[in-house]
Amino acid sequence: MSHEVVVALFEGVQSLDVTGPLEVFTGAARAPGAAYRVRTASLGGGAVTASSGLGLVPQADLRTVGRIDTLVVPGGEGTREMDPEFVAWLARAAPRAGRVAGVCTGTFWLAEAGLLDGRSATTHWAHCGRLAREYPRVRVLSEPIFVREGAVCTSAGVSAGIDLALALVEEDVGRQVALAVARHLVVFLRRPGDQAQFSTHLAAQTAQRPAVREVQHWIAQHPGRDLRVEVLARRAGLSPRQFARVFAEQVGVSPGRYVERVRLETARRVLVEGEASVAAVARRCGYGTAEAMRRAFVRALGCSPAQYRQRFGPGVSGAAGVFESVRSERGVG
Repeated sequence: MSHEVVVALFEGVQSLDVTGPLEVFTGAARAPGAAYRVRTASLGGGAVTASSGLGLVPQADLRTVGRIDTLVVPGGEGTREMDPEFVAWLARAAPRAGRVAGVCTGTFWLAEAGLLDGRSATTHWAHCGRLAREYPRVRVLSEPIFVREGAVCTSAGVSAGIDLALALVEEDVGRQVALAVARHLVVFLRRPGDQAQFSTHLAAQTAQRPAVREVQHWIAQHPGRDLRVEVLARRAGLSPRQFARVFAEQVGVSPGRYVERVRLETARRVLVEGEASVAAVARRCGYGTAEAMRRAFVRALGCSPAQYRQRFGPGVSGAAGVFESVRSERGVG
C-alpha cells in the first residue's frame, strides 16, 4: 500500500516551502520499497499564486483527497491573513492524518487550528516571537531547526523543511534512501533537529559512532574551551591520530575544521541574539581576541563581525533585512 503524502497549497504560499519537501518525497519515491505517492492539493482544487508570483496547479482537491499519511503544510504570506475555511479543513483533517508537518510559518496554520496547544513547536527564527505572542498555549522553541512531538512536526526556515522531510524519509524507509536523496539534492543528511536555526552546513552529517557524536555535542556546547585534537581524542577514548582519522571518516571534515565551523556558527548566533561586545563574543566562542574572530569572519563570510551584526541583528527590518535573511536561511517561508 502506498504512503500518501499531500502538500497543501493556498494563496500566497512560499514556493520553496512546497518544492523543498516535495523534492525529498518524490526523490525517495523512486527508491525500491519506498511506496510514496506525492500530491499537491488546494481547497477546491484550483490553481494558486505563490508569494513569488509563481502559479501552482494542484493535483487534487483537499476536500476529496482521501487518505493522508503525511500532510505537509507550507508557510508564506498567506499565513498573515488566516483563511478560516483552510483552518477549519486542517482542524478536521489533521487528526485523521498519520502525521502533520508544518514548514516554516506553516506552523501558524497548525497553531490556528489548535493542533499545537500544549505542544512544543518552532518556526522561522524571525517569527518565533510572534508565534509565542499570538499562541500562548504553544511552547515555542526558537533554537531547533525542527521539532517533533507525537504526530505533529514543525520546522524552521525553508531549508529546515528539507531537513525535516529527510528525517521523515529516514524514519519510513531507512538511512540509505534518505542519504541518496540528500546527495541528489546536494544537501547534507541531515542537520539534527536541535541544531541552531541560523547555522548553515555545520557538518556533512552527524557521526554514526557514539563516541564521535558525543564529542560533536560537547564541541557545540563548549566552543570556548580548549578543543585541540589531543583534548577531543581523550574525550573519545582514542589516540589523537586514530581520533582524527575516525572523525574525518564519520563527519566528512577534520576535527580542526569542524571546530572552526562550530565557533563561527556560535559567534554568528550570539552576535545577532545579544548585545555583548565583539571582544566578549570572541572570548566566549574560543577565538581569544576580537581580531582573530574578525579574520575568521572575513575569511568565511566576507564581512566583519560588526558588519554581520548590523545586517542580521535584532534591529534589522524592512526589505534589506528580509533580503539578507533570505540569503542566510534560503527563504523566510
